[in-house]
Amino acid sequence: MQYIVMAYDGTDEKAPERRLAVREEHLKSVEKRFNDREHLYGAAMCDDDGKMIGSMMVVDYPSREALDNWLEVEPYVVGDVWRKIAIQPCKVAPLFMKP
Repeated sequence: MQYIVMAYDGTDEKAPERRLAVREEHLKSVEKRFNDREHLYGAAMCDDDGKMIGSMMVVDYPSREALDNWLEVEPYVVGDVWRKIAIQPCKVAPLFMKP
């Protein structure tokens, strides 16, 4: 099942520092999940000044439980970057699912 994940960084002054501290680990994790076809698309969300304030992903997991298992080890969760996460089931059009 596909899901849209909207994950918002903390808004405290240390938030950008926490994001940068685990960013490379996060990107490696996403690359693995992309290669495994679990992460279909992602982008950093930015404020009007271009500062990263969160992440948006379209993911494909067999269940919500499997998605939650990923979140338990996601570097931005473990590293206290994402403070609010909204998850919504969705259906990705077949056109976008072609390899």
